[in-house]
Amino acid sequence: MRPLEFRFGTAGILAPVVLFLAGVIWLGLAGAPDERGFWPVLLAALALGLTLARDRRAYAEAAVAGAARPIVLLMIFAWMLAGVMAELMNASGFVETLVATASAAGLSGGMFVATAFLICCAVSTSTGTSLGTILLCAPLLYPAAGDLAADPRMLIGAILAGATFGDNISPVSDTTIASATTQGAEMGQVVRSRLRYALPAGVFALLAFLGFGAGSAPDTSLAGIVRPDADPLGWLLLAAPVLVVAMLLRGRHLIEGLFAGSVATIAIGLLTGRLQTGQLMYLDLEQFTAKGLIVSGVERAVGVSVFTILLMALVAGLEASGLLERWMTTAGRRVRSARGAELSIFGITSACVLLTTHAVVAILTVGGVARRLGERFAVGANRRANLLDLTVSTYPFVLPWFIPTVLAAGMTGQAEGVPRLAVTQVGLFNFHSWALFAIALIAMITGWGRRSG
Repeated sequence: MRPLEFRFGTAGILAPVVLFLAGVIWLGLAGAPDERGFWPVLLAALALGLTLARDRRAYAEAAVAGAARPIVLLMIFAWMLAGVMAELMNASGFVETLVATASAAGLSGGMFVATAFLICCAVSTSTGTSLGTILLCAPLLYPAAGDLAADPRMLIGAILAGATFGDNISPVSDTTIASATTQGAEMGQVVRSRLRYALPAGVFALLAFLGFGAGSAPDTSLAGIVRPDADPLGWLLLAAPVLVVAMLLRGRHLIEGLFAGSVATIAIGLLTGRLQTGQLMYLDLEQFTAKGLIVSGVERAVGVSVFTILLMALVAGLEASGLLERWMTTAGRRVRSARGAELSIFGITSACVLLTTHAVVAILTVGGVARRLGERFAVGANRRANLLDLTVSTYPFVLPWFIPTVLAAGMTGQAEGVPRLAVTQVGLFNFHSWALFAIALIAMITGWGRRSG
């Protein structure tokens, strides 16, 4: 397929992305935490791309095709169902039960933040999905920050870090599968060799959350709010997310698992008396609208869903230009050593994920070049796969224009008594991703792990 041409060459190709990034930075510095603020910026970037494209019909068709990718529709569907499930669990008093149990066990401050990190590590490793982990865990763990004297920024950072951990090492993670298959590596060997990088980063993150996770004293300003009793029956609600994880482990579809989890939450809530049928949905005839927990849960997904649709449309226009492919070819010609090959793989993967904002898309885009470069300088398949995955496990979980950080920031605005954090804040405290970034650089520069992967 012929690459899409833009006026002003490379500058014209990059101009929409630059406009988008400038808008993100401006919103972040202005303290705007809502991903809805990105909508006008993305529309302006798309309009600029359409203006600069020499074939506007082709640009429009590429944008629509990018927004309609199955992975985009899958995540929108999943966000809606996960939002419903989280709304139901919160209304059923699961957070109150969690707070009461953690308090009784003495888990507060840094101890609670470290425990949240370990919980998210377990969920993400089991399911292989970082976004699913954020969707499942953030609504349950983040609202407890105020009551358990945890620093909200550290807590959301721990949730992001735990989601990163499993996405990096799980054998069912899409990035693990993509990195291994593009490099012709055996999955089990890749996962085992990857632990040498992931475990030190995980230990560092755990100690950081333990040492710096404490926040202010519990907020007593909400003492008058009526909440469900934190009785032991609340732990029955844990069966819903456990059911979702179990179904994913058995190879069932994410959508099927989330539907089952939502139905299980409703059933448990009704049987224990923690939910009433009228709460699920009712008609507000004065406002001519439907309301209720299910409606509110679906509405949670609106902000991030529209953001994702527009962002993937913008990325598709960049991909259609062929610029990324040309950059990779040029980078490969200048390599003279194994270290240079590894640094080039890291560099082109970084550029690709920063511009496309999609980890799997970046791996699939650079996979062929990375394999040829590595084989040329005797860099093993496991090592190449690990470099690809280490690279995409950093930027999307710390920078504010990626879906994981946008999603995590959105999750912080769903509960009372805890602050809504800006998208520019949440990634700063993901100590696991920062540690992975440092470990990757050390490994490439020193050659550590090059022979064994």
